[in-house]
Amino acid sequence: MIYILTTKIFDKSFKKKDKFIQKKALERIKIFTEDPFNFLLNNHALTGEYKNIRSINITGDYRVLFYYANENTVIFSDIGTHPELYE
Repeated sequence: MIYILTTKIFDKSFKKKDKFIQKKALERIKIFTEDPFNFLLNNHALTGEYKNIRSINITGDYRVLFYYANENTVIFSDIGTHPELYE
């Protein structure tokens, strides 16, 4: 089983999202805890300044950024649209 922790940045960003995005995020997080590499998530490693960070899809535009604290624990560091996260 995978344990998920969140940062203050993630918590603040999550609370700012509308209810639809929050609901979709919770659905995808549930999938993530059961199968982190489920095809719906498009779990992938990032590069460059985001080395050691991974991303999963929430909707077509929304992503969650995370990293592994250890093999059983991940830390969700932020949630947002592609431009919000990477620009």
